[in-house]
Amino acid sequence: MRLLTTAFAALLALPAAAQDIDPGNWEAVLAEAQGQTVYWHAWGGSTTTNDFIAWIGDRAAEQGVTLEHVKLSDTADAVSRVVAEKESGADQDGAVDMIWINGANFAAMKDQGLLFGPFAEQLPNWQYVDVDGKTVQTDFTVPVEGYESPWAMAQVVFIHDSATVDAPPKSATAILEWAQANPGRFTFPQPPDFLGTTFLKQMLIDLVPDPAVLQEPVGEDYDEITAPLWAFLDELTPHLWRSGEAYPQTGPRQLQLINDGEVDIAISFSPGEATAAIANFQLPDTARTYVLDKGTLGNASFVAIPYNSGSKAGAMVVANLLLSPEAQLRAQTPDILGYGTVLDMDKLSDEDRAAFEALDLGIATLSPAELGPAQAEPHPSWATRLADDWVAKYGTN
Repeated sequence: MRLLTTAFAALLALPAAAQDIDPGNWEAVLAEAQGQTVYWHAWGGSTTTNDFIAWIGDRAAEQGVTLEHVKLSDTADAVSRVVAEKESGADQDGAVDMIWINGANFAAMKDQGLLFGPFAEQLPNWQYVDVDGKTVQTDFTVPVEGYESPWAMAQVVFIHDSATVDAPPKSATAILEWAQANPGRFTFPQPPDFLGTTFLKQMLIDLVPDPAVLQEPVGEDYDEITAPLWAFLDELTPHLWRSGEAYPQTGPRQLQLINDGEVDIAISFSPGEATAAIANFQLPDTARTYVLDKGTLGNASFVAIPYNSGSKAGAMVVANLLLSPEAQLRAQTPDILGYGTVLDMDKLSDEDRAAFEALDLGIATLSPAELGPAQAEPHPSWATRLADDWVAKYGTN
């Protein structure tokens, strides 16, 4: 009996970070979150995104939570930090409290038991999420199971300057032909940048006879399946901006190249990015967006909480704020972010639904009908392998 009492006392003496709070007890979550600082490791390559995260920080402060945006150029940096802490036995109060994550990074962390959860479906604002019409319960074919919370919908679009390109290319083959006829006027972000790797996946989907093969993990037929992609890139590369000897490092850098008149077309994972960039004087008002004839990739952006965060309650407060109708409306506003919402309009109040319906998506944003249904993301193993092989074949200029 004394042994049990001693063990119980030792448990009570553990730091709060060691005792995971119940996501289903929201009052307890709010109480625990008071005074916590949440270090959100998120991509920092866009001024508009950074401003939106700062706005979320202001809302979090109203609930007693301090939000610090740790700006990343590569999500894998945050993942590596958590892995290193795990290996060193730093299982409490880790440096990373929340990550903007999806795809291969989520799959790796989930597989290695590096995530706190499940928590997402216990968030109060989960009641508004469109679980039937949006891909919010799988992430690149991997079941989410509550270990990450969605906050934005994205679909690949191509941005072009309609003043210089009146008939933009709408397939991989057409892109190659256009680049050959207009040398130096096309480029894409340098893999393993997320958007650069997305370009590789999008071209592969467009070139393979049956994209369904990409829903399975990479197998022994990888070389056969990807052969058309590498043949395409071998022909395309010499005709790229700077003859393929240099690449923009990020998506925003592509837009700068369009604005500077150096290239005419860019890839984006945000259907509203062109409109937002026009409003912020980052693109000419002749910029427009389009999708490929076969459609384009779509997915959700998520946030996840590492297993060793010392501010899990605060991170859940931030995740819940991201799902609020107010935040979702702000994110979808063209001159702020222009992201698609993860919410189901039929689940909202009349007032909130009316606000979404009144939103002017902007001159360069495709309507949902024009955007069309999204193509499914490949299994995350494809992104990793494609990026690695691109680097091996074409270098890291």
